[in-house]
Amino acid sequence: MKGGATNSLVDVAGLRVGHAQRVGDGYRTGTTVVLAPEGGMVAGVDVRGAAPGTRETELLDPRNLVERVHAVVLTGGSAYGLSAACGVMDCLADAGIGFPVEGGVVPIVPAAVIYDLGRGGDFRATPDGLFGAAAYDAAVNGGAGSPWTNGSVGAGTGAVAGGLAGGVGTASAVLPSGATVAALAVVNAAGSVLDPGSGKLAGTRYGLPGEFGRLREPVDEEVTAWQPAKVTSFNTTIGVVATDLALTKAQCGKLAGVAHDGLARAIRPAHTMVDGDTIFGLATCTQPVPDPDGLQDVLAAGADVFSRAVAHAILAATGRADAPAYRDVFPSALGEIS
Repeated sequence: MKGGATNSLVDVAGLRVGHAQRVGDGYRTGTTVVLAPEGGMVAGVDVRGAAPGTRETELLDPRNLVERVHAVVLTGGSAYGLSAACGVMDCLADAGIGFPVEGGVVPIVPAAVIYDLGRGGDFRATPDGLFGAAAYDAAVNGGAGSPWTNGSVGAGTGAVAGGLAGGVGTASAVLPSGATVAALAVVNAAGSVLDPGSGKLAGTRYGLPGEFGRLREPVDEEVTAWQPAKVTSFNTTIGVVATDLALTKAQCGKLAGVAHDGLARAIRPAHTMVDGDTIFGLATCTQPVPDPDGLQDVLAAGADVFSRAVAHAILAATGRADAPAYRDVFPSALGEIS
């Protein structure tokens, strides 16, 4: 198994990612959109946190009508931020993309939120339809920066993870069969992203050869000195895991479920009462239907790529007054001098 060309979600051919964020004037939040290829993508979902904020998740039940979705929105703003999906829906409708009904189309846009209220100073400075439209434009047009950017961007702009700065992380794997599996995580967890008893990032143990090769275990002095702030608000890690194989809605739901295993390997504890952990499983269906062994390989890879995506989010995050960056707290882990 090896990484994809960009080690990101866009290694699943046809998927596009866009970020929009705002920092200042009371804001520290943003929105990330994952756009489907032409014809949409099959989707499932698994919600395991006790405090979720979601939209259109019931539609992804295999018993229900719609088979394909046209975008997935991941956003800050808690429940207020769900309005960002309306901006994406409007953009898709203007482009004639959606579920066909008499008189037009209805774009299908599931969404999930993280809790980042007040992290820029203003409790009600949250993403709205304009954020969603800006993220959509970034996905369609390439936008500012790369769609595989990790760190404090998009939905992860105001994220905090176990007292450290959180953010967006992404990773991919190409299986021996040629299938691609990739994940994008927005890491805003109540739990710790560190191995118990050390300052090493838990998700790095699932890295591909050389992926995290420059990292080392931090020195004891840095580990002893680290005292994370007490978590006092709601949190949530959300994301997507995707493949180019042809999966059913039920299989996409299972892929999302095993990605939660990857989340739990990289964050401890996970799925708490103050987290709304939600993962969408996506299939672009450009590759054939996998046989049973092939599906097993995809599920195993789905857990690993999500763990790796969590680690990349923390490594690339930008520190600030309320949440220092990992690289600032543990400089020796990157070979830097304290």
